[in-house]
Amino acid sequence: MAADSLRMMEVDLMYPPFDSWDSDGEYERFIQRMNPPRVVIDNESCINATVVRVDSANRYGILLEVVQVLTDLNLIIVKAYISSDGGWFMDVFNVTDQEGKKIRDEATITGIVDYIRKSLGADSSFVPSRRRSVDFTPSYDYTSIELTGTDRPGLLSEVSAVLTDLKCNVVTAEIWTHNTRAAAVMQVTDELTGGAVADPEKLSRIKDLLHNVLRGNNKTRGAKTAISVGGTHRERRLHQLMFADRDYVRSGQDSVDDSTRRPNVSAVHCYDKDYSVVTIRCRDRPKLLFDTVCTLTDMQYVVFHANVDAGGPEAYQEYYIRHIDGHPAKSEAERERIIQCLEAAIERRVSEGLKLELCTTDRVGLLSDVTRIFRENSLTVTRAEVSTIGGKAVNTFYVRDVAGNQVDAKILDAMRQSIGQTVLQVREVSRSPPQESPSRFLFGGLFKSRSFYNFGLAKSYS
Repeated sequence: MAADSLRMMEVDLMYPPFDSWDSDGEYERFIQRMNPPRVVIDNESCINATVVRVDSANRYGILLEVVQVLTDLNLIIVKAYISSDGGWFMDVFNVTDQEGKKIRDEATITGIVDYIRKSLGADSSFVPSRRRSVDFTPSYDYTSIELTGTDRPGLLSEVSAVLTDLKCNVVTAEIWTHNTRAAAVMQVTDELTGGAVADPEKLSRIKDLLHNVLRGNNKTRGAKTAISVGGTHRERRLHQLMFADRDYVRSGQDSVDDSTRRPNVSAVHCYDKDYSVVTIRCRDRPKLLFDTVCTLTDMQYVVFHANVDAGGPEAYQEYYIRHIDGHPAKSEAERERIIQCLEAAIERRVSEGLKLELCTTDRVGLLSDVTRIFRENSLTVTRAEVSTIGGKAVNTFYVRDVAGNQVDAKILDAMRQSIGQTVLQVREVSRSPPQESPSRFLFGGLFKSRSFYNFGLAKSYS
């Protein structure tokens, strides 16, 4: 009898009830220690990719954690099979390096295994509860600034100018724009100390001035500014900021042509299994899986099964989901919201137009000077990545003409002469017609259905 009771207790520990995913603290850590993640790297099963198998005790948000780890390791996920019914999480990812090759180096393989185990372990810096969905590591090396507001030409230039006037140096930053909205996550240091901004009055002034810049003359949509001492996963946080800012709500003035160029996203109810089935068909690009899983997590949906195929120029993703309350999407309005939010998640990282790379010695005011030159030449920044490596500023800007025209070659030459021919390099020019939508290369309808529903869930994970 005692043995039977012990076995029942072991089963309960391995398969906690769904509601327990809502708990914080010691119980989750206890389950993780009892069931540490198992990571297996296999280079034999697949001809053209390395297979990464991850088994772990299940908890809310764990799929995002795994995908985020693989993405942060600069691995390309070409296929994925996900299953998490019950209390156990089982995932298979086919990955390559940035050149499309298998991971062969033993030291790299060992590092991948250790990194995933550490990231998913009980003592990881990842925070599993949905109440604390941002990875936050305190740091006094810099001050973190988060911004959301209405996008407009010259916005980044104005933000940079304010920080320069306040003697702040932008160490890293990432800026996204989508559907007339803009979001940024920036890390700045105090010019006087080289560390985080410590003066409360200065912090308050930074917040107030940036809020005024973001608000501008727009009275219909709000602007938000947040300042903290610490760090966060910038891309993860940008998805959260734009989702909270409702960038997925379209103006209602989209043309028919624009709507046909969006990603092909559908959401239907699977009555046999009582799931909502979400399918996505669009052109493949780096970090696509990370972007879609971020949004499903932010919308508080749990992925029970998934099939991802990104082996060609087009990507196919299929998710079997339920809300954290245990129910599938209950109405057509809820399913439509899922579609809108996933479309936005895919489009946020899309960048067309002119890609400019800047590499030079870092200094206070550099970002302000460069973006001012863009603004003076009637260029607007649609996305930007700013970093500082070994005292060097390594920045990437995606810019377009404010009128929607191709950037004039004479303007480009003048800018390069002003900034420095070797400092500013042109890496990519969009060949698409300038009047089209920034998301025009995303398209769907090119796939025949490969739904799990056609051949059963069990076969997909055997």
